[in-house]
Amino acid sequence: MQYKDYYQVLGVPKDASSQDIQKAYRSLARKLHPDVNREPDAENRFKEIGEAYEVLHDGEKRKKYDRYGAAWKQAQSSGSPHQAAEGFPFEFTPGSGNFDFGSTGFSSFFEMLFGDEVQFTNRPGGTTARRVRVPRGGRDLESTLRVKLEDLASGGKRRVDMLDPTTGKRTSIDVTLPRGVLPKQRIRLAGKGEPGTDGQPGDLLLQIEVEPHPRLTLEGRDLSCDVPISPWLAALGGTAAVPTLEGPVQIRILAGSSTGRRIRLRGKGLPNPAGVAGDLLAELKIVMPETIAPQERELYERLRDLAQPAPAADSA
Repeated sequence: MQYKDYYQVLGVPKDASSQDIQKAYRSLARKLHPDVNREPDAENRFKEIGEAYEVLHDGEKRKKYDRYGAAWKQAQSSGSPHQAAEGFPFEFTPGSGNFDFGSTGFSSFFEMLFGDEVQFTNRPGGTTARRVRVPRGGRDLESTLRVKLEDLASGGKRRVDMLDPTTGKRTSIDVTLPRGVLPKQRIRLAGKGEPGTDGQPGDLLLQIEVEPHPRLTLEGRDLSCDVPISPWLAALGGTAAVPTLEGPVQIRILAGSSTGRRIRLRGKGLPNPAGVAGDLLAELKIVMPETIAPQERELYERLRDLAQPAPAADSA
């Protein structure tokens, strides 16, 4: 099992706060998103930081990761690395030769071990055990499905590449994504879980995780974004482009606008199958050009002089 240092992936120390982890993740996501970064390894690095953020921003997962390292996922599902590594409902103390069957009991242990029911018969010469083959359904399995923000809005069928929980290999499956589904919600795929023993297979539960968007941030069903505008547009007014899930739209900028002013675009957030769609909040950010021409500098100096109050006249 290969160990990944998620702290190193995000470039944060091990005692980093959740806010620092989120800030580092968003910064890297904007740089490595495949839509804006065309480097050959950008997509793999983007997936890697997403994996690291998924673990470190979750308090319980982070505790498991800090304690068990590469075995954190097994510890997450079973509560113990020994238990997870063996796949049996008991604890084994290394070096002692002792097994603790806990609440499962001796019979339950053999049922887990052999996949059969064990019947015990008391006889004068002792107790005998007989294995009885019984059909058993497979367990439900859980995995994560990472989708784009646009996919949450449009829904529909998607062919996704994911890690098969039963084999550990990469596989492609067809998933019907409900329109307006939210992150952390689950989609149940019947019969795609653990194979049964002469019984029905379990289900696969996919928890939705959304990939970061280069411009838009999801908050509930509302979207938010920064809208960079020039100083002269803020002063004189005009129009500016705002990104939405359906494409850019033009909004009106009032003369005398300041950084931090928010403009609400109703219904431009994530759709809601059961009610009203979310809104999009566009926050204005006045941005200066990195360089200005001599003529532009002269105009700024004249503007500065005009804006300064006239000196008070000396009283006689």
